[in-house]
Amino acid sequence: MTHLRRSALAAGAALTVVVTAAAVAPGAGAETAAATPGKPKLKLIAASNSVTLDRYEWDSGVYLDLGTYVTVDDAPLEFKVTRKSYKDPVVARQILRDGTSTRTKTLPAGLVKDFSGLRGFLNVSVTDANGKEVATSEGTFCPNNASGRLRPDAPATSHYPESCPTNPFTLGSVWGVEKGWASNSSTVDYDKPVDLPAGEYTAKVSVAKKYRDLFDIPDDQPTIKVTVREESEGGEGLSTAAQHGDSHGAHASQGNNHHYGPRGADAPTPPALSHALEDRGTAHHLGDGTGHTDGSRIAPALTPNSKRPTGRAGVPASVPKPDLRSLPAWDIAITDGEDGDVPGKDYLAFSANVWNAGPAPLVVDGFRSPGKDLMDAYQYFYDADGKQVGYTPTGTMEWDPRAGHEHWHFTDFASYRLLSEDQTKEVRSGKEAFCLANTDAVDYTVKNANWKPYNTDLSTACGEQNSISVREVLDVGSGDTYTQYRPGQSFDVTDLPNGTYYIQVIANPENRLQETNTANNVALRKVVLAGEPGARTVTVPPHDLIDAP
Repeated sequence: MTHLRRSALAAGAALTVVVTAAAVAPGAGAETAAATPGKPKLKLIAASNSVTLDRYEWDSGVYLDLGTYVTVDDAPLEFKVTRKSYKDPVVARQILRDGTSTRTKTLPAGLVKDFSGLRGFLNVSVTDANGKEVATSEGTFCPNNASGRLRPDAPATSHYPESCPTNPFTLGSVWGVEKGWASNSSTVDYDKPVDLPAGEYTAKVSVAKKYRDLFDIPDDQPTIKVTVREESEGGEGLSTAAQHGDSHGAHASQGNNHHYGPRGADAPTPPALSHALEDRGTAHHLGDGTGHTDGSRIAPALTPNSKRPTGRAGVPASVPKPDLRSLPAWDIAITDGEDGDVPGKDYLAFSANVWNAGPAPLVVDGFRSPGKDLMDAYQYFYDADGKQVGYTPTGTMEWDPRAGHEHWHFTDFASYRLLSEDQTKEVRSGKEAFCLANTDAVDYTVKNANWKPYNTDLSTACGEQNSISVREVLDVGSGDTYTQYRPGQSFDVTDLPNGTYYIQVIANPENRLQETNTANNVALRKVVLAGEPGARTVTVPPHDLIDAP
């Protein structure tokens, strides 16, 4: 089932917003870009001279979805963004191709802090009807918000990923805009609406000078009139978030607005689509491309096999296998529990992710005998051409009826433990069964990474209670996040003494799955418990450079 997260807009007055994008000297930058082979020509445009923003009575402002875009021509705009480890900073490199050779250009320090995009790319100034500046904001630009083609002869689809990662433990990403495409550059921060009463305003959006100089962007500054209208419960207008739609509902619970980051720890950030420019066509993974990824879709059909495998089980030693790895826990907090927990107790809740570093996807099919409560699970293996060359029994799948799950779980995929400071004593979480879905792009720079995995939410992965078979896939480069707001993502710490502990996340704990390396399956995150029963507290020290509790 796909769950829709709704982030409603508060009631407000009509506004006029003028948006200006900072750029290089008019004309000069564009000529330079066009004259340099492999160098993209960038330009800021507004899709419309006016937009209407809805403000809902229960929200605290409006989201500045102004319909501004960065157009890309002459060559693709592409970046490879990586960090060597969690002790190292994130580094972004622009990839430049002229058809015969590939060059890289490292961006100056400070432009990229994480994997969410180019920091401080847009400046927005909002003035009211009297010309008084009433709001300013600074926007991060995610090139992966590619929203449509500029002309009929542009590539029909974009092979780049559809969003920029927000998981704090992301290791590598690829950002890109195809030649002849436009990428949404509007400032839409789902955690920080702008408090503008209903009315008319003018917004001025400008690209920061450092980016104008770096990418030779002309100094165009479109002006946009914005009308902000007030909407109440049941009104015809939809919030920005609702219009975007949580198509990657991942492991989100309907009606549960808990989240980590702009769209929740359990859902990838969706492409930012504007009212003014709709997505044209569905982008599919295009396979190999020089300097990109070899794009191996070893399991292209995500529907399960209709019958159990026959013949003797076996896996050739040379066949590519997945490499499951755990991320350190995050989004850690003391709660009073979720559905099914004991009232009055203290729980240490957390989010966790197991991801696949490849070079092959993890493919598990479950088969159910009539009337049985469990499915028999099999892991499948494929050669480089996508031909099935082996299988092996790998445990079971079980139906989880709890609210927030209600789907088939593959057992023994991962397990959680809370370890004492000397790591000799443990509290084991009851959760060791999971539905596999590609909720987070953890590292799209690894070999065979699939930038457009299909099963990114439960509607494509986990089946119904009456299913006879299920296929669950964890694709290369992606991970599966379960947030702290789902049942089973916690430890009962009511009676534990205060002190230092470690949350341990273990991938493939019983070694039932075959993979290339089992030495990297465990991750630890340090926590410090304090307080009294009923009022416990937790402190989460940084994990190297990652200061995400």
